[in-house]
Amino acid sequence: MSKFRPAAPVDTPSPQPAEAAAAQTSLLDEPQEWSAFGRACTPAGQVDAADPWASPWESHVVLEGMHCAACALTIEDALKAVPGVQQADVSAATRRARVVWNPAQVMPSQWMAAVQHAGYRAMPAMDAFARAQRLRESRRALWRWLVAGFCMMQVMMYAWPAYVAQPGDLTAEMEHLLRWASWVITLPVVVFSCGPFFSSALRDIRLRRVSMDLPVALGMAITFIVSSAGTFDMDGIFGKEVYYDSLTMFVFFLLTGRWLELRLRDRTAGALEAVMNRLPDSVERRTGDGSFVRVATRRLAVSDTVRVLAGEAFPADGRITAGHTHVDEALLTGESTPVARAEGGAVTAGSYNLQAPVEVLVESTGAQTRFAQIVALMESASLQKPRLAQLADRIARPFLWAVLVAAGLAAAWWWPTDPGHALMVAVAVLIVTCPCALSLATPVAMLTAAGTLARHGVLVRNLQALEALARVDTVVFDKTGTLTRDAMALRSVHTAPGISADEALSMAAALAAQSMHPVSRAVALAGAAACGHWRVSDLREEAGRGLVGTLADTRQDGAPSRVFRLGSALHAGVAVSGASASLQAVLSLEHDDGSVSEVARFELAEDLRTEAPGVVDVLQRAGIAVQLLSGDRAGAVQRVAAQAGIAAAHGECTPQGKLAALKDLQMAGHHVAMVGDGLNDGPVLAGAHASFAFGRAVPLAQAQADFVVLGDSLELVPQTVMLARHTLRVVRQNLWWAAGYNALCVPLAVMGAMPAWLAGLGMALSSLLVVLNAARLSRSLPALPPYAATAFAGNSAAAALHSPVSDLPNATRPEPA
Repeated sequence: MSKFRPAAPVDTPSPQPAEAAAAQTSLLDEPQEWSAFGRACTPAGQVDAADPWASPWESHVVLEGMHCAACALTIEDALKAVPGVQQADVSAATRRARVVWNPAQVMPSQWMAAVQHAGYRAMPAMDAFARAQRLRESRRALWRWLVAGFCMMQVMMYAWPAYVAQPGDLTAEMEHLLRWASWVITLPVVVFSCGPFFSSALRDIRLRRVSMDLPVALGMAITFIVSSAGTFDMDGIFGKEVYYDSLTMFVFFLLTGRWLELRLRDRTAGALEAVMNRLPDSVERRTGDGSFVRVATRRLAVSDTVRVLAGEAFPADGRITAGHTHVDEALLTGESTPVARAEGGAVTAGSYNLQAPVEVLVESTGAQTRFAQIVALMESASLQKPRLAQLADRIARPFLWAVLVAAGLAAAWWWPTDPGHALMVAVAVLIVTCPCALSLATPVAMLTAAGTLARHGVLVRNLQALEALARVDTVVFDKTGTLTRDAMALRSVHTAPGISADEALSMAAALAAQSMHPVSRAVALAGAAACGHWRVSDLREEAGRGLVGTLADTRQDGAPSRVFRLGSALHAGVAVSGASASLQAVLSLEHDDGSVSEVARFELAEDLRTEAPGVVDVLQRAGIAVQLLSGDRAGAVQRVAAQAGIAAAHGECTPQGKLAALKDLQMAGHHVAMVGDGLNDGPVLAGAHASFAFGRAVPLAQAQADFVVLGDSLELVPQTVMLARHTLRVVRQNLWWAAGYNALCVPLAVMGAMPAWLAGLGMALSSLLVVLNAARLSRSLPALPPYAATAFAGNSAAAALHSPVSDLPNATRPEPA
């Protein structure tokens, strides 16, 4: 575990002194602690052990004491003002921050001190700290709520006689006694239950800024002062009436709303955190004498042997060396069915051991695991601010200043009539207005949708893409590896005279082994046993066409190196064959004079995904046009399109041609989503309004799509589209509710038609309804409507499509995102 510890027990309400906080955060300045709550900003997230200061670091922290968008903006400003902090993103919905900092200029304790000076507290976003922080905050909120509720009931009991008594029923002495009793019972509410509001308001005043707690605290203070004045001097200007019942009621309502909102956030916007925090805090590691000792997960190293008990998550990637079990890999593959793993089977970090204890040899840890790549994408997405959220944040502070001005004007207007009533009108204006609902409307809904998608195997890299996807009216599919199955099979080899099929296959496999494309993997798998004697050099790829490389036969001393091409017939420089009905890859030899000669043609079987026709049918019935763009020959593309039920299909497209076709659609006013394999569709995926990549074979750090599908089902595409549309509807409902609530309640409060207790109830409900509405998105992915059974026969090797492989190998190294 990290040397950083929470400042106080979870049930201790008082904040720790600044000196103690500084002493503890200074422990985080040691380089070995940085990886516990962040990663180096390098392409692979790897740390140079000799010089950890060589690159910037990205750290994630959880924040304590923030309640609204104005708080988030204040923390961002405080962090960005620290020299050496290159970027700071704070989410009001998740109460987390992402800080990119340069260790050569600043240490974690220094930018955490800036957060502390702004009146908040930053803690490393590690599992234990996040859980402890949530538990501490929940307990404090519950205690404040209980005290406010108990005192409210007692105060209402004392206030009730004044409401029901007829003139002359209560003597002045009895009324004075009841006021003093109410004052005594209200004191715990003001001192304890209202404490967070007052401390936040004092912090705002000290720093000359405004947040949501300032007008609320002003309302509470004014109500208590006016009521106290009426208690101490019943004949004074405020002696006509006291408002202890209103004060305790609206405090109780506010705390009820905040506590429920806190719980709901853990279930909605906190769903992303729940997915990210799957690794165990500690694990049993074998020692030199064969015994097992529990150590922190981040202390594991490659070649360690660990014991993972049933019900625990695997802490790293590795292989089982003893035992057998079933594993839940839902986060990594999108499939909820447990997978059997026996001795020698591979297990991945973040998956769950469901059945029995097993021993695992660690093969990769930390940033090198696929789980770490998933977490990096999710953390980045959770701190993004969609366009609508940025707009709400920009108006939060001006809105709060407008509230203060409106309250002052209302008090001035009513003062000549009744000073006590005038101040209570001002209190109602201060309390009833709620920019929190406006600020939460967009991020809570989108983060809830992103958490739901993550649980079903779809990673959201860009929250703004949810809004873009909801407006999509055209979906464009790639063919190979997207509409067709990822796994292909080599069916036959046709060679030039004098060359054996085995020799041709071994040369092609040596080249294809460098690529991740489905066709390349099929060729490489077929010739894996015979390609070991070929040495590959000067390998390069031509995007969307194929591979070029130099091969040398290591079995012959002094054998000449020759340049070969593998890919489509056009890429190989040979004539297109019209006789075959199968998918083809061509291997050709490039001579010194620039001419080429065909060495072999490889025919492969390519199957359409069984769910593809149904997915196309669902999209079309949802009003979305579906098109197919592929680099394969037009005839083969048309056959796949006919099987899938796609009317608009275009073949023989280069990557530039695909991008041009996409731009044409966009110029015509269409909102386009692109679905590809994430390998050779990078420019097209980046150019679409929204994009999907099937990421089972894609390095996630290099995926360029907005949505990365970890599973193997096309049905996730229309389900994501439907959820995005539902999300945008929820966002609009939240925004209309927040705007309508303020537009209706503020005039009522200014006119004196809304008592303070009702204002408190309205404010609590405004934020609560926004979060409750967003919680509807956390249930599950939308169910697909029954689709017409599209008959397509021959979904087998015999029906494999005829085409040169112009989509072949894009990728020894996919383009970075």
